Amino acid sequence: MKLSDIYNRLKSRIPMPEGKYKSYAILIPLIYVNGNIHLLFEIRSKSLKTQPGEICFPGGKIEENESPLESAIRETCEELNIKESNIEIIGQTDYIVTPFNLILYPFVGSIKDIDSKNINFNRDEVESIFTVPLDFFIHNTPETYFVNSKLEIPDNFPFEKIENGKVYNFRTGKYPIYFYEYDDYIIWGMTARITNNLIYILSKNNRPISK
Repeated sequence: MKLSDIYNRLKSRIPMPEGKYKSYAILIPLIYVNGNIHLLFEIRSKSLKTQPGEICFPGGKIEENESPLESAIRETCEELNIKESNIEIIGQTDYIVTPFNLILYPFVGSIKDIDSKNINFNRDEVESIFTVPLDFFIHNTPETYFVNSKLEIPDNFPFEKIENGKVYNFRTGKYPIYFYEYDDYIIWGMTARITNNLIYILSKNNRPISK
């Protein structure tokens, strides 16, 4: 292989996370309720195999030949039974790479021309929906817990090939889990983490959101 071959391979390549990951796209829906900005949440149908009954944002797995943004819009339309014209994309928050080989791409979008009470959501996927004022999250920090993560080394691992063998000091990490409590709802896990990141970005920018 020549240096020119290496150059041609790398010059137009778009970097991506190394390894095998499943990619998901999420929409953080903002909607006006009585003149105030709210975040719209879903409660997943109890008939679903994955995380039944949990609180989440609209979203799902990114399909082949689909961009994260296209996926977020499609999933939101399917789950809330709204039109693409009802969604105005505002921007994107930080994407999350989890220790579980998942990548989450959250987007922020305004739900317009429809009242939250008139959203006829897809009952096959969504048990119910509810909204929470944006100000609640701005003025209330989540409870935060850290879960330690470490490698689980199999018995057949070739310790003899590495320095210090079985006493090698493998790295460990901490995984944050957030909890928000609003009325009778507990918003936690990835949904709370995505919400917390949005509030961090808005607070850092220190810009008021106008209608």
